[in-house]
Amino acid sequence: MNKFPIFDKKSDKMKLLRDRILRDGRCLEGGILKVDNFINHQMDPLLMKAMADEFVKRFAGDKIDKIVTIEASGIAPAIMVGYLLNLPVVFAKKRVPSTMDNCLRTKVYSFTKSREYDICVSGEYINKGERILFIDDFLANGNAAKGIIDLVAQAGAELVGMGFLIEKSFQQGGDYLRSQGVRVESLARIKSLSDCKIEFL
Repeated sequence: MNKFPIFDKKSDKMKLLRDRILRDGRCLEGGILKVDNFINHQMDPLLMKAMADEFVKRFAGDKIDKIVTIEASGIAPAIMVGYLLNLPVVFAKKRVPSTMDNCLRTKVYSFTKSREYDICVSGEYINKGERILFIDDFLANGNAAKGIIDLVAQAGAELVGMGFLIEKSFQQGGDYLRSQGVRVESLARIKSLSDCKIEFL
């Protein structure tokens, strides 16, 4: 028996995401939303496909050369979008490999881990003039997104936009990115997690 629901293609796919968050998401103190049983640990491939379809629809009018994400939780949705668009997917690594030549790197601060770390990509895989779409699971304070913007700029590439499965709109990342002229597409926008109650915009 399939553990995941079969989706009605005629329904609002992003309502499916919101409903799934309400049903299976867990809210913890400190504004933490756990979706590890269907997005970023155990994954529901049908939901992932539905979300990728929505990104493809939203960015349909844009020329895109490559999908970029950051390890590890962004890889699954990025791969699905890359598959649907028939485009290569590059993920920024959180450790700099000793074997990587022409490494582009920047620093990112993680609030969940309370530390700063390097992220890097090979300059062979993001090239000057390429049009890049960034896909990730969460947008909160926007630090990973800022790091990717820096790496794309270092490569001389162009950022088309950023797509997130879930945006915590009560944190400043989305407002900051939009204020900088970045196109942000979030499939579920959370207004509040106060008192461990999930409210959507």
